[in-house]
Amino acid sequence: MDGLSLIKFPITDELVDFKNLFDHSLSSSDPLLNNVIDHLRQRNGKMMRPILVLLVAKLHGNIQPITLHAAVSLELLHTASLVHDDVVDESTERRGQLSVNALFNNKVAVLTGDYLLATCLVQAGKTLNHEIIEVISRLGQDLSEGELLQLSNVSNPEFSEKVYFDVIRKKTAALFAACTKAAALSVGAGVERTERSRLLGEYIGICFQIKDDIFDYSDSKEIGKPTGNDMLEGKLTLPVLAALNKTNDEQARKIAIKVKNGTANTAEIADLVEFTKSHGGIEYATEVMLTYRQMGLELLAELPLSDVRTSLESYLNYVVDRHN
Repeated sequence: MDGLSLIKFPITDELVDFKNLFDHSLSSSDPLLNNVIDHLRQRNGKMMRPILVLLVAKLHGNIQPITLHAAVSLELLHTASLVHDDVVDESTERRGQLSVNALFNNKVAVLTGDYLLATCLVQAGKTLNHEIIEVISRLGQDLSEGELLQLSNVSNPEFSEKVYFDVIRKKTAALFAACTKAAALSVGAGVERTERSRLLGEYIGICFQIKDDIFDYSDSKEIGKPTGNDMLEGKLTLPVLAALNKTNDEQARKIAIKVKNGTANTAEIADLVEFTKSHGGIEYATEVMLTYRQMGLELLAELPLSDVRTSLESYLNYVVDRHN
């Protein structure tokens, strides 16, 4: 049994229930929409966010139908945001598969994202829980604000780690935090345990994003995205920010400005990737990620030992140690 299977072991049956509800929520009579949805399903994702929802809910109580509706709603919102992000970023590939906008077109991608978002709201409503509905609604705001913040940073001449963390807190960290908070709310965990759960999700999300950003400097085909892909999309992430601020190298900074403006060519991006590697950027980002992992593990260590706690500890380690 692999690491992810061990993590899922305490919620095996509930994950089947989630998958059935998720698939049922996306049933449509429209042939084009069904084709797009079938394409999205082929990604065979690891279900990291639904797993987290179910584990945190089970940590604090018994998984309820409300938990499943919350998990489906959050996964639909996440999927919608990815479809829309690919249009905004003009991405042609995601995790080794053609993006919806590349396989179909931008119009189909935007409308599919809208459909997924609307279906997310339907599932949120089925929780009949105002606090969970607010969590999901605010997540939608955070994801949009994160994208806009990222776009507005293009004209910023500074290479700010603060802006970087502001963006990932609004995007990836907010998503994982919403998963863990909604999970706790779904089983009536109480104010203190709900807040601790939310904080755990935030730490996991920060680890997840930093790990993804480190992947951008790898040549491994297993990862599913080409080296320097973030820079091709105009994004400067933690490893390169650290290297730039550590050295103040004028040539590297000029290339970084061109990356922000979307005018850097592939040779310049390759040079900036190598500059990041040779000036400690990967090591710095890894150290920051490990700090957040330790903070998450310390939160879990305050809870009674159980199979579910062990799975959540393994989940956090998996996020940091994964290879794709």
